[in-house]
Amino acid sequence: MFHILAADPISTEGLSVLQHDPNVTVTDETGLSPDELENRIDQFDALLVRSQTKVTRSVIEKASRLKIIGRAGVGVDNIDLDAATEHGVLVVNAPNGNTNSAAEHTMAMTMALSRQIPQAHLSLQNGKWDRKKYVGFELKGKKLGIIGLGRIGTEVAYRAKGQRMDVIAYDPFFTEEKADQMGIEYGTLEDVFQEADYITVHTPLLKDTHHMINADAFSKMKDGVHIMNCARGGIIEEDALYDAIVSGKVAGAAIDVLEDEPFQDHKLLQLPQVIATPHLGASTVEAQENVAIDVCRDIINHLTGEMAQNPVNMPSVPSDVLSQIEPYFHLADKLGTFLIHLTEDVPEEVNVYYSGELSDVKMAPITRNAVKGLLQRHLGSHVNDVNALYLAEQKGITINESRTATTKGFTNLLTVEVKTNSGARSVSGTLLNGLGPRIVRVDQYSVDVVPQGHLVIIHHKDLPGVIGNMGSLLSQYHVNIATMQVDRSNVGGDAIMILTVDKFLDKDEMTALKQLEEISDVTAVDL
Repeated sequence: MFHILAADPISTEGLSVLQHDPNVTVTDETGLSPDELENRIDQFDALLVRSQTKVTRSVIEKASRLKIIGRAGVGVDNIDLDAATEHGVLVVNAPNGNTNSAAEHTMAMTMALSRQIPQAHLSLQNGKWDRKKYVGFELKGKKLGIIGLGRIGTEVAYRAKGQRMDVIAYDPFFTEEKADQMGIEYGTLEDVFQEADYITVHTPLLKDTHHMINADAFSKMKDGVHIMNCARGGIIEEDALYDAIVSGKVAGAAIDVLEDEPFQDHKLLQLPQVIATPHLGASTVEAQENVAIDVCRDIINHLTGEMAQNPVNMPSVPSDVLSQIEPYFHLADKLGTFLIHLTEDVPEEVNVYYSGELSDVKMAPITRNAVKGLLQRHLGSHVNDVNALYLAEQKGITINESRTATTKGFTNLLTVEVKTNSGARSVSGTLLNGLGPRIVRVDQYSVDVVPQGHLVIIHHKDLPGVIGNMGSLLSQYHVNIATMQVDRSNVGGDAIMILTVDKFLDKDEMTALKQLEEISDVTAVDL
């Protein structure tokens, strides 16, 4: 049974996804103080939050059972991603559920700002009928500058075109070709600053975007520009925005987010040219339901061993790709576990080779599972497919991936190689139709081994009597051999023997095998 804490208010439709699952219990307890959260978090396998709860490093370090943090929304700036990754905790969010809501709110704020609708409404409430004071601007023919053309920025662009605005956009991954396809103008950040009559931001809050719109940026803009921020507080430098409005450089600003929230007596709110809402971009009934359902489904998926669709601290895998590569996760894990037992020196480099049809798939999730198998021998259950690459990097291990169409007789071939200061060791595996995963090569030797159970790898000379002596010895210890695979480099040369036995060999049994004549090395692997 998994225990989930909902620490922020979550849509009942989302919570019902959890509450109707027999594998979980849900504690719906909002408003916990930081100390209360830290004191209780070790009771839970999953934590569900929105933007209010701060999931700090201290919280994560005290969460001994925590496997996943779900953010019912787009941003994860209230979650310490580095700490989560280091501790093997998956973080998921709901990037698609509030796209329409946020785009609509941006356009609503743009229109309200242009026509001074909130100010005129307040004037009426105060008993005044002042039509001349609230003369506005039409959007038709104006140029909207969009900074950040992700899901929301793209939706805003289409809506602005519907208002017959011209659109110029900047995004680090935006190209002129895509601009042509969308029927908008491609621009640099400087172009947007200089040409736009209205500017809206739709970027995440990162080191590079913090105070992106500052005094220098305002100095490059047109006089009378309008500014909208329905993305993240901190993208616009608020003191600079205040000064720009007071000076007349900025005609008005529509703000849904500020750097410190909740906000009340902010000086920007004292300016009549500013309209504001309390972080309502995703606050529609539909969006709240969508993001809650999406993130709760991902929590269930992860806890029950399935793939989450919207992980934040590891790459997302489209469902069609996932169905193609998921069968290789188990194989990659077993190859890594098998190989690390053959490697006594410190791994310096891990190379993962994808051959045949595998060369066309998304490799990263498979690589993570291979590295997880390698590391778990020494790091135990602390390492998982979320933090495997991070922990490898922390250990100074270089991870490389490569593709090739050559498979040497197999439709698909996955090879994992470990390099140390004493050389390289490798193991290859494949999925055989109807037969499942197989280890088909160990270093230069060809074998056919099911990667499960108790395995014994014996390096020996290809001489008469070696196999017989080995079998006789194991029979003395009442060790039954289930399968045997043998290959050699040449007649009378080096050879390998891989046994599947019914029990894991103890220290005395291993020592006895190593003392047999012509046997150079014995390794036991428990898969």
